[in-house]
Amino acid sequence: MGKLTKNSKLASAKVETGKLYSIDEAAKLVKEITFTKFDASFDMDVRLGVDPRKANQMVRGVVTLPHGTGKDVRVLVLCTPDKEEEAKAAGADFVGLDEYVAKIKGGWTDVDVIITMPTVMAKVGALGRVLGPRGLMPNPKSGTVTMDIAKAVAEVKAGKIDFKVDKYGIIHSSIGKVSFDVEKIQDNAKEFFGIINKLKPSSAKGTYVKSVYLSSTMSAGIQVDVKSLLD
Repeated sequence: MGKLTKNSKLASAKVETGKLYSIDEAAKLVKEITFTKFDASFDMDVRLGVDPRKANQMVRGVVTLPHGTGKDVRVLVLCTPDKEEEAKAAGADFVGLDEYVAKIKGGWTDVDVIITMPTVMAKVGALGRVLGPRGLMPNPKSGTVTMDIAKAVAEVKAGKIDFKVDKYGIIHSSIGKVSFDVEKIQDNAKEFFGIINKLKPSSAKGTYVKSVYLSSTMSAGIQVDVKSLLD
């Protein structure tokens, strides 16, 4: 085991092993034990009692965080020429179609979200092998395949995120930045958890939410008392 750094010792001294912290206590504590020189992401991990291998226990959804993620989300809109001005006016970072399809086929994926139209999904669908593994494939369920391009871009820029349980039964997402005040982290965490809590599959048996942790990019995880997220 490596030698503990000064900051690691300070963090360990502040965190009580086995304790369940309220959401406001956890948010404050994560801020106190984060020593990065950059504005680290504030992350939330929710472990669910589901079997993601079964289609009827897959948990996925969309949430718009009240205070956004604090991240500058890079949006690519793949659309027909008549929609390009609408996309640009809404704040899209990259707009086009054939030239970006070619770039993506060549391996370019330097974006966070891709929004497209139903009428061009035939071209976008051919990019599945590149976009799928990176979680970038547009999907009607997440609102990224739509004719209302302006609305979709605006929502993503405002803090809309889509999430999906992974193969270990965990939903992981960034819900803000360490620079956010505690109240904003609480609001975002409660909104995110509230949506997940409503998505319990009818086929899932036993305890649905097994644990919730808050952490920053390089901090230890702090376990949150689920009851405090439902207040």
